[in-house]
Amino acid sequence: MAIALLPPARPCLGSCWMWEVIIVGGGPAGLSAALILGRCRRDVLLCDSGKPRNGKARWLHGFLTRDGISPAEFRRHAHEQLAAYPNVRTVEGEAVDARCLDGGFEVTFADGQTHATRMLLLATGVKEELPAIEGIDAIYGRSAFHCPYCDGWEQRDQPLAIFGRGRDGFRFALELSAWSNDLVLCTDGPSELSGEQLQRLSEAHIPVSEKPIERLESTDGQLERVVFVGGETLACNALFFKSVFSPGSDLATRLGCNLVEPGVVPTGAYETTNIPGLYVAGDASREVQLTIVAAAEGAKAAFAIHSALLKAEVPKKRSG
Repeated sequence: MAIALLPPARPCLGSCWMWEVIIVGGGPAGLSAALILGRCRRDVLLCDSGKPRNGKARWLHGFLTRDGISPAEFRRHAHEQLAAYPNVRTVEGEAVDARCLDGGFEVTFADGQTHATRMLLLATGVKEELPAIEGIDAIYGRSAFHCPYCDGWEQRDQPLAIFGRGRDGFRFALELSAWSNDLVLCTDGPSELSGEQLQRLSEAHIPVSEKPIERLESTDGQLERVVFVGGETLACNALFFKSVFSPGSDLATRLGCNLVEPGVVPTGAYETTNIPGLYVAGDASREVQLTIVAAAEGAKAAFAIHSALLKAEVPKKRSG
């Protein structure tokens, strides 16, 4: 990573320029926050690792005026609009460490550079752990999905396989019944379902298969069948699975934030944390993991950051 940028007109701590805001994460939350803060005339450094969670997806949905756009095109539009604000600097690279300073934070990047900031926004999202099933990598984002709100409409009324077990699998199967009546819950071994849960699934006409899964067969990213150990198959057009998440970065814990399941940072009003000056927005802070929600949280965090900076500046301006 090489940062070839004009330094902001702010005080300097040691050899590091003091930015007003550093945003770690170039997804919808980080981009949205950068736009709002840019319009507030704040000096912003936006750090983008270039590894978006939805990088393998063909489209994103549920974002008004952008429904069906590809993630790459969405990011291109965002960066084109940010280019209108010279006080927002974008750098490609990974932030690998952060520590609290007196009155701010210091962020260390993968190439060893450090930058200090008064306010820090983490919009690093989460990492998704795919089920350990042979063949899922070839179809993830094309015919294997974790979010019916994002991809259920395109798979409506099609034969669908659901991967999960226990309470999560039970709830996920019932949830997907809004998009299709041709569902099979595949638990890849003991279902861990109660008698009552099995009864409710039966009443909803959702069969349960406990057969161990051997592999998924597909052509050009399109799922064709689930192959069970022993050779039996299940023809289906898509697989929905209940995701297991982990934080996209450990910066929050390094700075002293506690995590809650499933690997998200608990935040207060306007995406605040228990660390003054530290904000967390996007998938890393909430369980509703939709692009439009992440963008909204980024905007809320930006509003709070600007308000906090303004509150600290006004007394100085009056005394001056």
